[in-house]
Amino acid sequence: MTGSVTGVLFPVVDEDGAPFWEYASRGELRVQACADCERLRFPPRPCCPHCQSFESEWRRMSGRGRIWSYVVAHPPLLPAYAAQAPYNAIVVELAEDPLIRLVGNPVSAPNAPLNSVDPGRLRIGAPVRAVFTELSGGAESVTVPQWLLDRA
Repeated sequence: MTGSVTGVLFPVVDEDGAPFWEYASRGELRVQACADCERLRFPPRPCCPHCQSFESEWRRMSGRGRIWSYVVAHPPLLPAYAAQAPYNAIVVELAEDPLIRLVGNPVSAPNAPLNSVDPGRLRIGAPVRAVFTELSGGAESVTVPQWLLDRA
């Protein structure tokens, strides 16, 4: 679920996901892991879906992954995104565990507009790496991961 002050979507930070956003504000990509069976899980939740343990920790990820899927939004669904349309949204599978997938936008550089990557450059399996951008509107702000196409 998301919130919006100025038409820009913000994540609703709940108790389980709050550490993800706190680490992102520091420029770190971390994913919740079970402290008992050690499996990664995303989205964050109180109980491990594999062993039912309530013990968890947050592990730092490399920030590297691959494009699992993508879409080009024409036209935008919200007026606040109209100036950046068409823009790309991608699903990234993390290098540490391809079953952990995050949604975000590919950008040409940190803080670049959502439409800064030519959609023709996107390919399933293309390597990407995380960068972090602060979104703000009104009294709200949040740092979100975005993705750079990686040549490696």
